[in-house]
Amino acid sequence: MTEGPEESPANRESPADREPSAESQPPADRESPVGKPVIRGDETITGERADEAKAFDPTDPESVDEAAATVRAFAEGSAGSEDNVYMLRGAAACAALVRGEGSYKGAAERAGGDATVAFIRKWARVHDLPRSIRRHVALGYIAPTAAKHVARVDGDARYQLAWAILDDSLTVREVRSIVSEINDGTPAERALRDHGVTPGRVALTLPSEVYRELRREAALAGEEPEDVVVRALKRELGLAEDD
Repeated sequence: MTEGPEESPANRESPADREPSAESQPPADRESPVGKPVIRGDETITGERADEAKAFDPTDPESVDEAAATVRAFAEGSAGSEDNVYMLRGAAACAALVRGEGSYKGAAERAGGDATVAFIRKWARVHDLPRSIRRHVALGYIAPTAAKHVARVDGDARYQLAWAILDDSLTVREVRSIVSEINDGTPAERALRDHGVTPGRVALTLPSEVYRELRREAALAGEEPEDVVVRALKRELGLAEDD
């Protein structure tokens, strides 16, 4: 992934709201082209609205013009402010405009209106979140305002936060607090635990026959059901046994 251009210190946000460093090259980033409606164009997620999904091409002047207009309207909240898919479209426009203009400052000047450097940076980072997280944003399981904070951290912490939102019903305020602690140097797992989250805990409902065989296998092996599940999932997901 190509990282967004840097601005001068005067235009940056506070340390608690800083963006991930370019050097880290976190694996938890978007892999599809900037502005491509991978999630917005998926009819299994957005239904009939998938046909309306707009791609923004940062190399096409006309598309950049449209991205600038979209960003300005998005910043001013002219329509659809409570619509998750609309917000993802605004985020895509922010990302494309930044690439097209070459800087956050240039993007803000091009969009005008209420579109500030901070606003565009935050939403461009949401667009760069991995597909699995953006899917949950589009489906309404992760609030876009929470996604903005998830995007402030890098690497696997993004996944840990996103899944904690799903499994532990974290509020936007809690997510913001956890992110600030992580950006202040607290390991992600410790920050989550400090807020009552047990990383890795997920509740499952199994078909009765699977549950029966799981319990039987665990009993015969002298193990806990969790051990059997972990071993089976590692095989299914292609993970090493010591991961």
